[in-house]
Amino acid sequence: MCGICGYVDLKDEDRIDRNVLLSMINVLEHRGPDDTGYHIERNIALGFSRLSIVDLEGGHQPLNNENDTIFLICNGEIFNYKELKKELIEKGHTFRSKCDVEVILHLYEEYDTDFINYLNGQFAFVIYDSRKKKFICARDNVGIAPFYYTVIDKMFIFGSEIKAILQNPYVKRQIDLTGLDQIMNFPGMASPRTLFKNIKSLEPGHFLSVDRTHGIVNTEYWDLIYQKEDEKEEIHDEEYYIEHLNDLLTKSVKRRLQADVPVGFYLSGGLDSALIAGKIYEVGEGIQRNSYSVDFNDKSISEGKYQRLMAGKVNSIHHEIRFDLNSIADRIKKAVYHSESALKESYNTASLALSSAACSDNVKVILTGEGADELFGGYIGYRFDQLKSNQKQSQPITDELKRENEIREQLWGDENFLYEKYHYSYSQKVRELYSKEANAVYDEFNCYKHPLINKERIKDVSIFNRRSYVDFKLRMGDHLLTDHGDRMALANSVEARYPFLDKDVIEFVKKIPTSMKLKAYKEKYILKRTAEKVVPMEIIKRPKFAFVAPGSSDLLKMNNEYFMDLLSYEKIKRQGIFNADTIERYKKQYLKDGFKLNVPYDDDMLIIALTFNIFLDQFGINSLS
Repeated sequence: MCGICGYVDLKDEDRIDRNVLLSMINVLEHRGPDDTGYHIERNIALGFSRLSIVDLEGGHQPLNNENDTIFLICNGEIFNYKELKKELIEKGHTFRSKCDVEVILHLYEEYDTDFINYLNGQFAFVIYDSRKKKFICARDNVGIAPFYYTVIDKMFIFGSEIKAILQNPYVKRQIDLTGLDQIMNFPGMASPRTLFKNIKSLEPGHFLSVDRTHGIVNTEYWDLIYQKEDEKEEIHDEEYYIEHLNDLLTKSVKRRLQADVPVGFYLSGGLDSALIAGKIYEVGEGIQRNSYSVDFNDKSISEGKYQRLMAGKVNSIHHEIRFDLNSIADRIKKAVYHSESALKESYNTASLALSSAACSDNVKVILTGEGADELFGGYIGYRFDQLKSNQKQSQPITDELKRENEIREQLWGDENFLYEKYHYSYSQKVRELYSKEANAVYDEFNCYKHPLINKERIKDVSIFNRRSYVDFKLRMGDHLLTDHGDRMALANSVEARYPFLDKDVIEFVKKIPTSMKLKAYKEKYILKRTAEKVVPMEIIKRPKFAFVAPGSSDLLKMNNEYFMDLLSYEKIKRQGIFNADTIERYKKQYLKDGFKLNVPYDDDMLIIALTFNIFLDQFGINSLS
């Protein structure tokens, strides 16, 4: 993947500055250290920072079509480009390079905006059509590649990362409190929200049309749409689903091994990354590849045994990164800088260490196992739903439950859907953490009052698919794939690829009956059956183990002067967002001898405050103004 950026003067007042564009490109160098390029006209500026993976010599961007009327900058990969290119050549199109993303230009010429539905990949791109004076900006269907934008005084400014947008002098650095409240209450922020006021994240599966006449039009082209419960399902036997899922995953892995540079993979010790590793070995034609794992010195969260078992199974050159509190402390500032967000946990630092190790070995592409939990029911919530539906016990209606049900109805359109926690009681804990000044305007930024998902998409679907959809939107796209995935990999110039999130795989998995995903309280049943040929049974049968890292209580006990200053009474009071007295109370609790958070099940109330203050320092934001 790469970095893209630029800006467009929709006022047509000649406000483009080459030096501003160069600053925007330079701040994305970590995403693309191999090459830079730009295209400037009177009222447009397009910038590009390249990580060379396919067609190392000929993939310079911006790319343009045969008659130099359409220009493209793209961050990402098109995995079905060979098939698409063959079809386009048969239709008379001429290609100038062997680069995979050039197909985007010719597809646009052939099909206009409908072309996006032909793509199977991970991408964020901008097309400039000089004939129509129009821009098309798109993000892939699941949100692997990020795309941020803002509009200020009819200046449309965009970038792969917000730090590029911040280089533009039109942009002010301000906090979006609703974004912060989303982090406090959910796995992370949900597009279009960011932690910067007036800067938006383009939603996965959406594209923007931008021109002077119509302004900015946001269009959805794809979503994870599940079948309604009352619609008749086409049911096949178990072997049918195993055979087809196995075939699609094999094809997905083959597609993601396409590269003109070395490709490696991560091993967490769990089923998902092990299955991807097994598939790589199965189709790898004897190529020995590098694998990477983080193993914690804390034996209670160590998965080293299983990581080494799978590495031996696939004969990889395995790199085991030992991790402790100092490893986290040394990297947490960099993790926040690249995430451009406060964090709910410290394990982004482990992801940074993984990509750094890959980069040191000149491995530019990594395959990893994200996406399976959300599609196959890997989290405890899916089992909880099944247990609850089988017990059918009703709760006494209390005032607190009434308020809880109101929030659930507001968020999900279903008062019976419990997502991760009891929102009403938890919101009271969150409000205690906010300052008096923040609480005075709480009703304005309360994230429960701002739409998170399209509630119509989970209306009348099974409880399993309802949770899958919400996990897909709130946990995966803008958390696991963005701040934990794209950002931590590209911070060290490494591209992460996700075979479970192949478009064809997702479309097939949607049709697998939920009874084969969660069977008798056993999560990911059909995936485990599919894995039996390539993954040791010791890994398949082990209980689900959440990937966690030590939390704020461990960091505070280091007595690190920097951390203690970030949460000092004076600093908290001065910044005015959190309640200094509440922070002090939590600090005393967390610093007690023998106290330990049971991550990820206990709420780490200080990690967000800690990383949020790092965020303010990293981006030079001093107040709520």
